[in-house]
Amino acid sequence: MVNPVTILLIIIVLFVLMIIVKAIKIVPQKEAFIVERLGKYKATLEAGFHVLVPFIDNIAYKHTLKEQAVDVPPQTCITKDNISVEVDGILYMQVVDPNKASYGIGNYAFASIQLAQTTMRSVMGKLDLDKTFEERETINKSIVDAVDKASDPWGVKVTRYEVKNISPPKGINDAMEKQMRAEREKRAAIAESEGARQAQINRAEGERQALIAQSEGHKQQKMNIADGDAYEVFKVAEATAKSLKLIGDAINQEGGSEAVNMKLGQQYINEFGKLAKENNSIIIPSDLANIAGFIKSAKAVLDKHGNISQVNS
Repeated sequence: MVNPVTILLIIIVLFVLMIIVKAIKIVPQKEAFIVERLGKYKATLEAGFHVLVPFIDNIAYKHTLKEQAVDVPPQTCITKDNISVEVDGILYMQVVDPNKASYGIGNYAFASIQLAQTTMRSVMGKLDLDKTFEERETINKSIVDAVDKASDPWGVKVTRYEVKNISPPKGINDAMEKQMRAEREKRAAIAESEGARQAQINRAEGERQALIAQSEGHKQQKMNIADGDAYEVFKVAEATAKSLKLIGDAINQEGGSEAVNMKLGQQYINEFGKLAKENNSIIIPSDLANIAGFIKSAKAVLDKHGNISQVNS
């Protein structure tokens, strides 16, 4: 038979163990426990090992300090142009003051969701339907600003809000698809016309450059021909001057005059013979037979040229 004293000791040991277990609290990392003593706030326990007073201290609230993602259910909003759309999103928040989160409001997550939906309706009512798809960043920022300002007394920090879906009615969707298709076709037509315009400009510019290059080539060709002709005239004149100087020098030598007379007479007879052979109408001087007079005149010219050459020399 078990001794009653032993039973009592076992009961006392179990009771003491229960008290010890109840007094010891280990708070996990990124969590906070709110301790109440006799129903009144006593302390906030952070991560680590803590000892409470049994039956007097009580864990009233437990909060996670991690960032939380709260789903905002879809709701119907009326845009500025009176179109009904369904909008939903995700609200990201974090408890920064466990004391305020416990006693500032009954359910901070529910309150934040309701405030996000109210702000969403207000923001959507200021935008046309087309703008709602373009102004997602503006919508997100407006909701974050509004909820974060209201949740400050709750000890909650709203980090961001993201719109997930904006769903207009089916008829509006069809109209928007037609509008987007028309806009794409318009941009394609504009791009095609711009391409054709640029191609014409490029072709015209190419033809202009080709004409300029061709005219420059013709100009250079004419300049080269003119330079060649001028050089040829210069060389002929230079050769003529040299030949006349040689002739003058030859005349001044011994027997030069007689040789010139004989040469001139011979050339005169040859040239006159050519005229007689051709079928031409010619005028013959009355003193044609006086060859000696002609040769004398030519010799006088050559003598004069020789004297001029000597002076120039």
